[in-house]
Amino acid sequence: MLTHRVIPCLDVKDGRVVKGIRFQGLTDAGDPTDAAARYEAEGADELVLLDVSATPEGRGHAVDTVRAVRAVLSIPLTVGGGLRTIDHASALLDAGADKVSVNTAAVRDPSFIDRVAGRFGSQCAVVAVDAARRIGGPGWEVVVHSGKERTGIDAIAWARECAARGSGELLLTSWDKDGTKSGYDLELLTAVSEAVNIPVIASGGAAHPDHLVEAIHAGASAVLAASIFHYAEYTVGAVKDVLAARGIEVRRG
Repeated sequence: MLTHRVIPCLDVKDGRVVKGIRFQGLTDAGDPTDAAARYEAEGADELVLLDVSATPEGRGHAVDTVRAVRAVLSIPLTVGGGLRTIDHASALLDAGADKVSVNTAAVRDPSFIDRVAGRFGSQCAVVAVDAARRIGGPGWEVVVHSGKERTGIDAIAWARECAARGSGELLLTSWDKDGTKSGYDLELLTAVSEAVNIPVIASGGAAHPDHLVEAIHAGASAVLAASIFHYAEYTVGAVKDVLAARGIEVRRG
């Protein structure tokens, strides 16, 4: 039976964990190294660290933050936010990231995915797909710059292209659901999962373990959450207990 991963996400701004709704209204949620150590102790399978202000502010991810988090972490670490160049990707990997996540730069120049995968391997190349329901029409479109810019690019077609260009995994976030605690966009998740043959990480909207169960049934290989962990509503271990009780295979110990 396929084992599903539970992945806490640390959205970081100015060296602090933050949380908002639809990428806006960010509030402080603690120190990233403290959170990383706690989540590993609770049984997290991996950790995602995203600098949510790097792209809007036109800068790269703070390598020092990555290095500090890696110092307290032994589980796999994916890092993204403001990644624009191969040299920057290399610096993040050297600082302790196991995978790098690309988003806006890949939308601007899709060949960037090929270059990251070609240089570091597909297992290191995660593409973050931020998708919003089209206004006045069916389906979803890709959004960038923390959701401020709608690109008009069909999210399903983009997911297929990312996989074809060598991405080893997709981090799929519903802009409409992010931070709302109303559950993942299951329709979007199923559509993307059925369109690609690589793992899809569900992100955006989880409020309780049942939402994670729904995401896995909708096709997710892994489930990512932030608010429910940051504010100690649930531990990672408690979430895994619920998943296991629902017949979902999770990693233990």
